[in-house]
Amino acid sequence: MFARRLSIERIDIEGASHPCDLHWIDNFAMRNFTNNAVFDDTLPAEDGVLEAGHRVPLERLKPAMEDWFRRKGYLKAGEGLKIVEL
Repeated sequence: MFARRLSIERIDIEGASHPCDLHWIDNFAMRNFTNNAVFDDTLPAEDGVLEAGHRVPLERLKPAMEDWFRRKGYLKAGEGLKIVEL
């Protein structure tokens, strides 16, 4: 649907990567939770995949998602995200 498909993976403390749950990505993508219009052009597609428009800045997406996932308790201390365009 959107121009870009992004892989969203959780990197655990051992360094292994796991696709982020669709529920996590969907929770972030709801504007009423993030209240940030820059991420409006996103659509959760499946576990580990987010579709996005060209206006979504990838350099802001990763820290925003990590912050949100930590506040929700999805990411634990020492874990992070890896976001790459497919």
